[in-house]
Amino acid sequence: MFTCVATFYLKQDKAMKFLSKKTILSVLGGISLCVICAFSITKSTKVLSVAKSPNIIVIMADDMGYSDIGCYGSEISTPNLDRLAAGGIRFKQFYNGARCCPTRASLLTGLYPHQAGIGHMTNDPEDSTAFQMNLPGYQGGLNNKCVTLAEVLKSAGYQTFMSGKWHVGYHGINRWPLQRGFDKYYGILAGATNYFNPEGLRGLTFMNEAVKPQGENFYLTDAITDNALNFIDQSRSTAKAPFFLYLAYTSPHWPLQAFKADIDQYRGKYKMGWKKLREARYQRMREIGLLKPSDGLTADDAEEWDKLSPAKQDEMDLRMSIYAAQIDRMDQNIGRLIKSLEKSGALENTLILFLADNGACAEGGMLGGGLKENLETKKGYLLSYGQSWANVSNTPFKKYKHWVNEGGISTPLIVHWPKAIPKALNGEITNQFGFLPDIMATLVEVSGAKYPLTFKGNKIFPMEGKSLLPIIRGYDVPIHDKPIFWEHEGNAAVRSGNFKLICEYYAGKQNKWALYDMAKDRSELVDLSTLMPEQVKIMQKEYEAWANRVGVVPFEEIQKIMASRKK
Repeated sequence: MFTCVATFYLKQDKAMKFLSKKTILSVLGGISLCVICAFSITKSTKVLSVAKSPNIIVIMADDMGYSDIGCYGSEISTPNLDRLAAGGIRFKQFYNGARCCPTRASLLTGLYPHQAGIGHMTNDPEDSTAFQMNLPGYQGGLNNKCVTLAEVLKSAGYQTFMSGKWHVGYHGINRWPLQRGFDKYYGILAGATNYFNPEGLRGLTFMNEAVKPQGENFYLTDAITDNALNFIDQSRSTAKAPFFLYLAYTSPHWPLQAFKADIDQYRGKYKMGWKKLREARYQRMREIGLLKPSDGLTADDAEEWDKLSPAKQDEMDLRMSIYAAQIDRMDQNIGRLIKSLEKSGALENTLILFLADNGACAEGGMLGGGLKENLETKKGYLLSYGQSWANVSNTPFKKYKHWVNEGGISTPLIVHWPKAIPKALNGEITNQFGFLPDIMATLVEVSGAKYPLTFKGNKIFPMEGKSLLPIIRGYDVPIHDKPIFWEHEGNAAVRSGNFKLICEYYAGKQNKWALYDMAKDRSELVDLSTLMPEQVKIMQKEYEAWANRVGVVPFEEIQKIMASRKK
């Protein structure tokens, strides 16, 4: 009977997915909705499984804003990501960890970043003690109380590959990808590098060895894909086991560097300025259905375009054109991956997830950082597009990378899996929310892997996430019945149902909590804290209990430790 109920529900057309509780009860003759719900999320449900374990690919973009790809409202050409979205589902409300390292730690382990040992950042290549605070949650690298996706999926017989940016442990080979479950690795261990000439401490690693960039036309985004495809091709000839690929692009993280042919496609398109472009994206996002009428556009957080000189406007058009070209090139490479999977017949049963590690990056000032003379060359490192353009990338939200406002933690999430996602759901956008630890829970469920209680003699923290599989299969109900949390550099937030409590950290100022109703005000425009003080107290207490549980240390204390080392 249960199987009949679920099969009936999942095979209906798109309208059925959003049936009211009353209608479902009527159709099913009064069967309790809670019974159906319990059935739909049970791990043993055959209807939610596939006959053969899928290949799994997690694709991560770096420092890319919520509205920076076509299917999320952008003017940037991303036909391959758009294709994945049209053949899968998109999440309106999926959350990352606000910064590169904490996000990667949380994604890889299914834990909060503090539990994994990266409550702030990971060690710099130039300084082995940086961000090692000698505190449980601030080790500067993944600790031994966590397991990675690769370590867990190997228990289910998966081949495990990674190509791209690691950034969760540098000093000590025991912290590198091969020592944390990956069979093969190519990429950069550090957080950023020159796209055309990655060398020195921020150079390339293949397996456990330093390697040089190859060829006159070397470009990091292309090389990351080249090696990923090689890993997959080699696996086909040596094993029949499914594979897990973590494809961690550095694009579009600074430095601004791209091929001229890609840049020229966008040159001149951004001379309308950031204000007009932001408004255009906002309208497009509403038309797509990513935003509701109640989701307002936050105030502009940029310089006045019309007050810039023609020369400066041209420079800013160039900076944004390079940024767009970096995303465009990443999409081209994702297209190469899709083509390879199609050719081998593997696309149908490959689960692909695409997301970004944090909101857009405002580093470098209002008008970007780095010498303009280095633009369109192979020189430079911290070449950025600046806060004024980042404000566009995060349309319609406020704040940026580092912050836990929606602009700092909101990411696109595209899920594509033809074998498991009902065709009736293709192109749909879910309003249910999730966050990084849910990916571990999801992959454990779809792979049949066992998440361990202990690993290599160490007790492991339990998973913090919930499987996204019910949403992927079209069951449009919340998966989180308990609050989820963030903390980065003193910025703190709690999401509980439709409410979000948030505290923006400013050194030397008293913390002030603001409360927002995400169902009516995703853009965080109307603070309800004075109208709903009891709700604030409840959520603040939940945050404090969580912070104690996972090892959050007040940021003032972290700053004192960091300052003491500079004396």
